[in-house]
This record gives sequence, C-alpha cells and structure tokens, in this order.
Amino acid sequence: MFDSLQSRLGATFDRMRGRGALSEGDVEEGLKDIRAALIEADVALPVVKDFIDKVRPQAVGESVIRSVTPGQQIVKIVHDALIETLGSENAALALGAPPASVLMVGLQGSGKTTTSAKLGLMLQTREKKKVLMASLDVSRPAAMEQLRVLGEQAGVATLPVVAGQTPVEIARRAMASAKVGGYDVLILDTAGRQHVDEQLMSEVAQIRDLAKPHETLLVADSLTGQDAVNIAKTFNERVPLSGIILTRADGDARGGAALSMRAVTGAPIKFLGVGEKLDALEAFHPARVAARILDMGDVVSLVEKAAETLDKEKAEKIAAKMKKGSFDMDDLAEQLRQMKKLGGMQGVLSMLPGVGKVKGQLDAAGLDDRLLTRQEAIIQSMTRQERRNPDVINGSRRKRIAAGSGVEVSEVNKLLKMHRQMSDVMKKMGKGGRALQGLASMFGGGMPPMMPGGRR
Repeated sequence: MFDSLQSRLGATFDRMRGRGALSEGDVEEGLKDIRAALIEADVALPVVKDFIDKVRPQAVGESVIRSVTPGQQIVKIVHDALIETLGSENAALALGAPPASVLMVGLQGSGKTTTSAKLGLMLQTREKKKVLMASLDVSRPAAMEQLRVLGEQAGVATLPVVAGQTPVEIARRAMASAKVGGYDVLILDTAGRQHVDEQLMSEVAQIRDLAKPHETLLVADSLTGQDAVNIAKTFNERVPLSGIILTRADGDARGGAALSMRAVTGAPIKFLGVGEKLDALEAFHPARVAARILDMGDVVSLVEKAAETLDKEKAEKIAAKMKKGSFDMDDLAEQLRQMKKLGGMQGVLSMLPGVGKVKGQLDAAGLDDRLLTRQEAIIQSMTRQERRNPDVINGSRRKRIAAGSGVEVSEVNKLLKMHRQMSDVMKKMGKGGRALQGLASMFGGGMPPMMPGGRR
C-alpha cells in the first residue's frame, strides 16, 4: 500500500544521510522532496501542509544541523510526525453492554459486506464474542445472500431474511433477535450506492437513530485515493464516524487515504483489509505503519501474526525432528505452507526492515509467492521415499520430478540444495536446543535461514 511513498522517502533520506553534515538549505531541499512524495501519494493538500509545518521547525533546528547524524535525526522527526498524523496509537473498538451494535456504512463496491464478515469472524475468534450479522441492503437482494454465505463460511450467525421489510424494520428485528439470542455484538451491514446521495444518507441516519450504535465504521476502498477521503468527510458530516476500515490495503494504493483520513475526519483508522480471505483483517497501529512507510519494518506484527496463524503442535513436532537432524522434504513443504499462512513471501518481506531498498532486486530475482507454489509442487511430485530421503534423488529422478511439477530441472536442483543447507544448519542448531525451540515456536518449526530459492 505504501510502496511508492516508501520508495520516494527512502531515496530522500539516503541523500541526506550521504551528505553527513547538513546545511539549512539541504534540509529545506529535503522537505521539498518529502512534500512532493506526499502529494504524489494522494495525501490531501491541507494534510501535507500541516505535516511539513510540524516537521520544519524541528528539522531546521540547531539540534539537527549540528548533530553527528543529522540525516537519522530527520528520519526520527518524520517518523514521529507520521505517527501523530496517523493517530498516535491503535483505536480499539469501543463495545458497550451487549448486544453492542456496530453500524457498517460506505459506498457500494467498497467491500462493506465482506468486511462485515471479516469483522464478525475476528470478534468471534480473537475476542470470543458471540456475533450476529444482519444485511439491511434491500435494494440489492444479492447482498443479503452474500452476507448469509459469508456468515456460513466464517461460522458467524446471520439474521434470516424476511421479504418485504424496510431497512429500519430489519434493524429493529435484528436488535430484538440479538437480545433474545444472547449475542454480544450485532453487526448491521447497511446499503451502499455508487455515489453519495441524499437517499443513502437519510436511510443511514434513520438506522443510526434507531440502533444507537456503539461504533459507526466507514468502509472505504484505499485504491480510490482522494475520493475515499472526500467520501469519509461527507459521511462524517451526516453520520459521525467512530472509525474507518480501509480495504484493499494490500493493493497498489499510494497510501494517501490512510495519511489523510484521520486529519480530515478526526475519526481513527481502526482496521486494514489486507486480502480477500475472511481472516485478512488487521488492526491499524499508527506506529507500525509509520515504521513500514520509512522502511523500518514491522517485526512486532509479524510475530503476532505468526502466533495467531501457525500450528503450535506441528511446530513442536518439526522442532523435535530438527533437534535430531532429521529434517526431510515433508518438513520443508510444511515450512512453505506456514510462510503462505503468514501472507506469503511478499507479506513476510514487507514487514522486515530495509527490504524497501532491495525490493527491485527481489522482484528481479523472482522472489514472490509463485516461487513457493512451484517449490511445493516439486515436493508433491516426489515419491514418499524421495521426500523422506532426498539423497536417493539421482539425475533421472530429478528429470521425472521436474516434468511432473512443470518446472526446469535447475529448479529441482535449487530446492534440493536449499534443503541440504537447511538440514546442515538445523543439525548445528540442534546442539543449542533453546535457540532452536524459540525459533520453532515463533515460526512454525523454524524460519528458513535463507530465502526459498537458496538465497541467504
């Protein structure tokens, strides 16, 4: 989401670090570059102006100009200003006494219905809440069916559809059902339009007055850039928002919407939709996002995701095998699947510090999720004997495996080499059990010491 902004700011800071001592003119030149980067990323002009006004007094101060590391000082100042702009800290949902109602609003096509299901699943699994979802979109019957299907997939209850009811009547029935059914949270998925109009706003206002929601969340598509900011402002003026959820944050968005919305509406961004799967919803942490923008990485989020998604029992079994030095191809396949659960190679790399500087090299080397899929296919083309004892794989077997998985023999060779290197490392690590167990418990049996493909 922030690749473009990260690249532009990274280049600016590299130039400033390279100069050693900085004059006031150097700092002003850097601020111009930062301003241009923010505008290019679709950040609203008033927000850009406020941001530069926050940074300038500190950046041109004596403490920076005379500092031993002025470039690094300016990075710190920009980092702090980004956090302040984004909202300082994560704003959690403020759910009151059950059944607490959550009103989901936004335009058609922003991903509102899918996000409702994602939120319901998150509340039910992470927060252990009993959740009921209700679709109020009577103008688009497919929306009601979509929410029902998503509810089944997520294991979250949905309100049965009764034909002929108005949105307000459905909301009233949903509130009664939530109370009688002992639900902790009621998610109301309102109708959307292709654009903001009076009918939409009037309908949302009526539902809000009836439901008196604990949270009113705007679902906005981050790919729409400045339009998303304008939509948020319009909704906030008519139906005060308590928070914002940005969808498609894993796409090619320039990031300007995220940087602008808090300042323009006063409402915090609470979640980011980072994929199509129902578990692809993550809490918005301003400090972590600021670190990602400045290519400082986000290892905390990576570890949290690992703790949530990786299978502890499998991790312990693989750790025990590693300790004995018996790491086979089935174990490697499990490692590849664990990396996919963490968001794939790109998802993991995006959270590591300094990766932005070598992103072009990684792309050129073909280090993407297709590599994981190919490597998994290679392992699946092996016989049980070959997976358990890769040493038996000779030249003719390599040709057969390559043909069966649709790759070149060279890729089979690379995978076998990577496995040998990993096995050697694991045998050495097996002598230091504590380090191995810690690594395994965090990354489902141990993160590979080199990237898939044999690169360290």
